[in-house]
Amino acid sequence: MENKEFFAALSDLVKEKGISQEAFIATLENALASAYKKQFEGGAEISVTMNPEKGKIEFKATRYVVAEVEDKDKEISLEEAQELDPTHKVGDKIVKTFIPKNFGRIAAQTAKQVILQKLHEAERDNTLSEFSDKEGELMTGVIRKMDERNVYVELGDKKIEGVMPPQDRVATEKYAIGDTIKVFVKRVKNNGRNSQVVVSRTAQGLVKKLFEEQVPEIAQGVVEIKEIAREAGHRTKMAILSSDVRVDAVGACVGNRGARVNAVVEELGGEKIDIILWNEDPLAFIYKALSPATVLSVTAKGEKSAVAIVPDDKLSLAIGRDGQNARLAARLTGWKIDVKAESSPEAQEILAQIENENSEEA
Repeated sequence: MENKEFFAALSDLVKEKGISQEAFIATLENALASAYKKQFEGGAEISVTMNPEKGKIEFKATRYVVAEVEDKDKEISLEEAQELDPTHKVGDKIVKTFIPKNFGRIAAQTAKQVILQKLHEAERDNTLSEFSDKEGELMTGVIRKMDERNVYVELGDKKIEGVMPPQDRVATEKYAIGDTIKVFVKRVKNNGRNSQVVVSRTAQGLVKKLFEEQVPEIAQGVVEIKEIAREAGHRTKMAILSSDVRVDAVGACVGNRGARVNAVVEELGGEKIDIILWNEDPLAFIYKALSPATVLSVTAKGEKSAVAIVPDDKLSLAIGRDGQNARLAARLTGWKIDVKAESSPEAQEILAQIENENSEEA
C-alpha cells in the first residue's frame, strides 16, 4: 500500500509535536495491526511495517509450519509449506505480505483512536521531561478535582496535573475545587502510563522554599537553612546560619515587624515557626532547639543522647503539647533529648555535679 501523502502529513505532525518519528511510526504500526486483529478476530498473526522513505505500508501475516494443523489461520502443514519451498521444516514460520481487503471504517476508526491516545501519551511524556527540572521547586497551582484519596492540582502554563496524596495533605487544611495553592514539587516520575507529578503541602521543602521567596538573604545564599523539623499544620523548627557576621540571620528571617515570617505563617495556615540559630556544638544547639522554653543546662548522656534541665514552670512548655516541642527539637538536632524539671532528683544530681566541676575549675 503506497500512501506518500500520509507520510508527508505524518512528517509534519512529528515535527510540530516534537515527537520522535521512529517512536511514532512504531506506535502506528502496532495500532494498525491491533485494529486489523480487532476487525478480523481469530485470524493470522499480523504485523505492520511502515517505510516512510518509500511511502509504503506493508501488512504481513505469519503462519507456523506444523506436523498437524489445529488452527489453519495461524498454522500451515509441512506438506503445504514444502510445496511453497521444499526446504521448509516443522517450526519454520512463513511470512506473507498482503493488502487488506474490507479494512473499512471500523478498523480505521479504531486505529485513529489508538494513534490519538499514543500521541497524547507522547506529548505528556515530553511535557513531563521538560517539567523534570521543577522537582524540588515551589509552584502555584489550582485545584481542579478531588476524589476519596487524592487532590489534583493543575500546574504551570502547560497545565500539568500534580497529584497530592493523603500523606502530603495537611490535616488542618481544607481543600476545595478552584482554590489556588502553593505546593512543593516532591517528585516527577516519568514512566509511561504511570507518569506522575507528586506535590506536597507537608514537605519540609515547602517551608524552605517559602522562606527563600520571602527572605532575599536566603535566596542569595548569605543565610543558610541548615535543618528543618516539621509537623505540618502545627509547628516547624528551622535552624539557620549566616555566612556574613554583619547579617543577623534570625532578624533577616523574621523581617521588619515580623513581616517575612508572618507571610510564611499565613501561607501555612497559622503553623507556628521557631527560627533557631544553628550551632556546630550539639549541646549548645539543643539549648536553642527547645525554644521557646528556657533551658538551664544540657548534659551529654551516652551517644547522641542528652538531658536538658528546665525550670519547673517551663517543663510543659519545653515538652510541648503531646511532646511536640521536645520531639521536634530532637529531630532538628539529631539527638535524643530527655527533658527534666529542675526539682527532679536526676536534675538536682546533674546540677550539683556541674556546680562541683565549676568550683574545682575556679
